[in-house]
Amino acid sequence: MFRTIHIKLVGIFILLIVSLMAVVGSFLVARIVQQFYLDQFTETMQKAFIHNEFVTALKAEVAADDPQEIKEVLRLYSGVLGTIDLTQRNFYILDAQTGAYIAGSDDERGPNLELSTNIVTALSGEIGEAIQLSGRFMDCAVPITSGGNTFIIYIRDEKTGLSEQMYDIFTIIIEALMIGLIIAILLAFALSKTMTTPIENLTKSAQMVAAGNFLEPLPVHSNDEIGELTRTFNDMSAILRDTLDAVGNERDKLGTLFLHMNDGVAAFSRSGMILHMNPAAEDLLDVRFLDTLMFDDLFEGIIALNEVQSETITRSVEKNGLKLNMSFAVYGGTITEGGVMALIYDVTEQARLDQMRREFVSSVSHELRTPLTNVKSYAETLCNPVDLDTDVIAKFSSVIVGEADRMTRIVSDLFTLSRFDYGQMDWHMSIVSAADLLKGAFEAMRLEALHHGQKLSMDMPLSLPELYADRERLAQVFINILSNAIKYTPDGGDIDMRVWVENDKYLVVTVTDTGIGIPKSDIARVFDRFYRVDKARSRASGGTGLGLSIAREIVQHHNGDIEIKSVLNKGTTITVRLNYSR
Repeated sequence: MFRTIHIKLVGIFILLIVSLMAVVGSFLVARIVQQFYLDQFTETMQKAFIHNEFVTALKAEVAADDPQEIKEVLRLYSGVLGTIDLTQRNFYILDAQTGAYIAGSDDERGPNLELSTNIVTALSGEIGEAIQLSGRFMDCAVPITSGGNTFIIYIRDEKTGLSEQMYDIFTIIIEALMIGLIIAILLAFALSKTMTTPIENLTKSAQMVAAGNFLEPLPVHSNDEIGELTRTFNDMSAILRDTLDAVGNERDKLGTLFLHMNDGVAAFSRSGMILHMNPAAEDLLDVRFLDTLMFDDLFEGIIALNEVQSETITRSVEKNGLKLNMSFAVYGGTITEGGVMALIYDVTEQARLDQMRREFVSSVSHELRTPLTNVKSYAETLCNPVDLDTDVIAKFSSVIVGEADRMTRIVSDLFTLSRFDYGQMDWHMSIVSAADLLKGAFEAMRLEALHHGQKLSMDMPLSLPELYADRERLAQVFINILSNAIKYTPDGGDIDMRVWVENDKYLVVTVTDTGIGIPKSDIARVFDRFYRVDKARSRASGGTGLGLSIAREIVQHHNGDIEIKSVLNKGTTITVRLNYSR
């Protein structure tokens, strides 16, 4: 009952009235009344202490240094101070040095009077008249000096009258609230009834249409939103009737579609018994349709039948080497009334391509951002070279050229990998002397090793077989491997290149260094594009993170393989094995 629109509208009206009255009472009336009392108190105090006769009498007694006579003057002029009534408003005479109570109209509170902000202000020689709207009391402290003597006259109002006035105001507000609620309830019931009656009629008709009983169109009594809704419902009912007639004809077409579609479809009864399975589902799940096949036979461990909800859900699973994306949808109302349909998609290749695309875009953006930033920064500096000397300009220009070369290497390596991916690499295959090729790579990197004080050695037999290879590309592989060994081996370290023939079939080349090594968790990814173990050091040495990826592509094209073994902080060994037999 309380979930109907009728009751909700009534509740909204009531809540609106209560909220409005609460705001008016609490935040407007209460604040205005309090501000009025505060202003009245402040005005009274200001007028009192500019009253000539009152101030003159006070100063005369202050000069006489007689607190009791000061008290009598304050009592005589209590009307000027806004009526001292001992319960609400009192006056106190305080010591101007310590703020201690001397005399006053309230001897009970006086000795225990706390130092308010205004008293502290008066102790410094100024008039304290700051009042907080939400404070417990209103007060004013005025230092009076005469004849070399100073006393503080302190007036304090406990807001008793204000509290009584506030109580009366809130009583009036509550009474007005009750009357407003009665009126709001009556209006809400009348208004909500005129709005909900057409909706109730629409609901009954919709229930009958859902049951397949198409009646005459509902009458339209108004041109407002509800009238428009009624017209729309009539149009929908007519269209639905025509659609249901067409559904029967389409059912056979859907059966043919399920039979020949590439995605798998499997339907199960409420007990989990198989009802339908198209050939695509049989191939993806590697099963054949049997009347005894159950839901758990196919999807046990993936999802239980009782976990399937009325809305579509998605689960990714591994089954028979395929990654399957299964979407479940209940038909027939609920599982207990109908069953469940599983749509099976082979998304293995799509997921792999998406992952490669994301990693590629992320890596390229990351690699190009740093050199571009450096080029821009140095170029902007060179645009205004007034304060730069020739050496600095030359240095900045060198940095720009270096970063441009770095981007060129990245783009060149990316172009090479792209040609590998699309099978468009131009190979210049010929008979190549393995000994000459390896010696050339060794000699090309020896000076670089000497520059770092490293010992680069080579152990190679006198006779090696010839290779059918692209000399330039294969030399690139070994130069890249030696270059990495030099980069990641500390100055003074050892790098050993060994070559031998294995089983009269394979040419094996190993490069072992005493460098920083690779963590075990990173070894599996060193051939991934843009992957670096030590990113900071790799960029500093000019690496692109593509060298080993290109090397693997080249070695595999030459009917070989490349592998890496490493121990962190001890060194790394890269082995290239080429099948030279043809």
